[in-house]
Amino acid sequence: MTTTGARLRVDPIACDGRGLCAEVLPELITLDDWGFPIIHDEDVPPGLMAGAGEAIRLCPLLALRLHRSRAKAPGRRTALPGGQASS
Repeated sequence: MTTTGARLRVDPIACDGRGLCAEVLPELITLDDWGFPIIHDEDVPPGLMAGAGEAIRLCPLLALRLHRSRAKAPGRRTALPGGQASS
């Protein structure tokens, strides 16, 4: 399955539980008993990126964000403890 490497996150302090996000993107967002979003902890599939963008745009309190994962660039080496390098 192809993914975008991006995940939706909600700021629980900013959110007031209006539920617009779940109406726009029910595939990834459900609501708890009080109307606050529960966001599935998975990458947003490419086919749902437009819906994720719309949910973010419609959030009246700007409580939704799209976080892109930082993929390691091919051929890039990272230092390991003890001075070793990984490839």
